[in-house]
Amino acid sequence: MKPSNNIWIQRQQCPCGDWKCYIKYEGDDQTSASSQTVKSETTSSELVFTPYVGQIFKSDDDAFEYYSNFARKNGFSIRKARSTESQHLGIYRRDFVCYRSGFNQPRKKANVEHPRDRKSIRCGCDAKLYLTKEIVDGLAQWYVSQFSNVHNHELLEDDQVRLLPAYRKIQEADQERILLLSKAGFPLNRIVKVLELEKGVRPGQLPFIEKDVRNFVRTCKKTVQENDALLTEKRENDTLELLEACKSVAERDPDFAYDYTTDENDKVENIAWSYGDSVRAYALYGDVVTFDTTYRSITYGLLLGVWFGMDNHGRAILYGCVLLQDESSHSFTWALQTFVRFIRGRHPQTIVTDMELALRDAIARELPNTKHVVCIWHILSKLSSWLSFPLGSRFELVSDKHMALLFSYRGFWSISYIRGSFLARTMTPEFSQSLHAFLKRILSGQTCLQVFFEQVGLAAPAGNQTRDGMRYMHIKTCLPIEEHARSVLTPYAFNVLQHEIVLSLQYAIQEMADGSYLARHFKKMDGECLVIWMPEDEQIHCSCKEFEHSGILCRHSLRLLEVKNYFQLPERYFPPRWRRDQSLFPMDDQNSQSSNDDCAQALHALTETLLTESLTSKERFNHVQREITGLLTEVRSMAVAEELSLNMPGNNVSET
Repeated sequence: MKPSNNIWIQRQQCPCGDWKCYIKYEGDDQTSASSQTVKSETTSSELVFTPYVGQIFKSDDDAFEYYSNFARKNGFSIRKARSTESQHLGIYRRDFVCYRSGFNQPRKKANVEHPRDRKSIRCGCDAKLYLTKEIVDGLAQWYVSQFSNVHNHELLEDDQVRLLPAYRKIQEADQERILLLSKAGFPLNRIVKVLELEKGVRPGQLPFIEKDVRNFVRTCKKTVQENDALLTEKRENDTLELLEACKSVAERDPDFAYDYTTDENDKVENIAWSYGDSVRAYALYGDVVTFDTTYRSITYGLLLGVWFGMDNHGRAILYGCVLLQDESSHSFTWALQTFVRFIRGRHPQTIVTDMELALRDAIARELPNTKHVVCIWHILSKLSSWLSFPLGSRFELVSDKHMALLFSYRGFWSISYIRGSFLARTMTPEFSQSLHAFLKRILSGQTCLQVFFEQVGLAAPAGNQTRDGMRYMHIKTCLPIEEHARSVLTPYAFNVLQHEIVLSLQYAIQEMADGSYLARHFKKMDGECLVIWMPEDEQIHCSCKEFEHSGILCRHSLRLLEVKNYFQLPERYFPPRWRRDQSLFPMDDQNSQSSNDDCAQALHALTETLLTESLTSKERFNHVQREITGLLTEVRSMAVAEELSLNMPGNNVSET
């Protein structure tokens, strides 16, 4: 057996520590495809009709497949009985019978102390289909010469017939997974559980049972041992190639950094690397770091850790990668120490991770002044698995161990504990999805670590995203605060602030007796926020803590500044990480923005006239709608010119 391709899977071990507890990840493409495959295997015979005498097939194999599908649909299985052969025609007769046809002949008992006394399932059933071959116009064909569908035993329901040996098949892809999991030391019941989770099927709904897995592993034991030796050799060779690739890049790029450890046999154990662009980006946006440890390679037995940040355009930016031999506190400690060396000793304000006890302990030791936050999306992805038992174990929702786990981590994920911590909008669904898409991109299709390394290198440079997200920023309120903010912030940050400015107009400000202010929505009676204004040094603080959390002023603070006749926001409320002048690459200048404004005004005037004219009749409206739809499709297919970018998507910022 040749060594398997490098297979990356999402870590399925539950952080509760129980090896029998697994996490199923929703939306996984492989899961959906596998689940569809299982469903198709069980429904492929829906259109099979009852065989009849005289029915013709091109071959005996076609006839057997047809009869087998019919049998499965009707609660039994079949087997091949006798065949008859002649010198001129070869095999000219085939007999297919019910799996319970005939009777077992008594066998001599083995000379053992406790022989097994297995009961035979054969009961003399007479259900059968006989085929005869004939030559017609020089071509051979098979026709049904005898058929009987009379059984002397009970037929099985669909959920029972699939367990008959004839229908329990382990597909080639599943065989490879079983061998790899067996090599990794997974017990049989755990292998079955992993496959159920990956295929998205309920327990016991695989097209094979644990007994089949046991027999397959036993039969392939020698192959597993050989494959294990090949995989060990493959891992050693590929990690050495990865190390040589790192050395080669370091010779060409002095800003590239890498480090590694070896075991007692001088074999590469852990390896980490970072790029010059990544270190420069960290100097600007290293306040919040996401350390993703979602994936591991079951081929190499390595855990993948990726450090991400968010730039001032709201995009994921890669800081570095690490491959670890295990998930111990010692390995995570080395990874964190190495990362800190890469970024020249500058600790982040906040680090976002998954729920991982060993990683939590390592962060507490190595980054004592960094706020540790557990990503809420990682927690939500686990809830479906924790709640997957019928009605949450009869209304208790989740087990005590999972409730205890969530409670023990409450200081890391609960909004009341982390609201005052700076996260730079890294907890938004859009950013989480972009991280997932990035990981899927670099983990797809590679067969060795060196190819993976090359894919990461192609995706890492920030310069690859130069014009992505350079949206035109149009004014919505005509407030001087909005106009000034547009000249300072990046399109992404301005889009978020502009959303808050628009919503701020729905709030009333009431001064309290102690000098603070109450911001109250004109319609919603709940959700009042207390705002404190200190005019002497132009400081403003809101009880919602949005600025402390994201670096963007909230609607409540903005409303108070508007009431106080501010035409510009105080400079302190334009954090460097969101400013246009803090980009890694040059942005359009003010002349370009002015040109965009002129174009926007001209287009706005034209569309306003078009709207007025189109509403005079239904015929006009339908014509305008049809033409505009076609025009929009055509424009979107055109290349964007460098000197003018008028990408004006709708505001997709939620109110919450």
